[in-house]
Amino acid sequence: MSSKLWGVEDVADYLGVPVNTIYAWRTKGYGPTGRRIGKYVRFVPGDVEQWVSDQGSA
Repeated sequence: MSSKLWGVEDVADYLGVPVNTIYAWRTKGYGPTGRRIGKYVRFVPGDVEQWVSDQGSA
């Protein structure tokens, strides 16, 4: 695997939203799929990019 996993801060920066928005989305079952690795939430960059693509255009 060539790319490292992203943390919540990385995803928030990529999406241009506050970190708290990522946490709020997780509690509502919305947003890119994150995985709990120990006590941390991590995201596969390709999953985040695919989630953005799946949202369509505004």
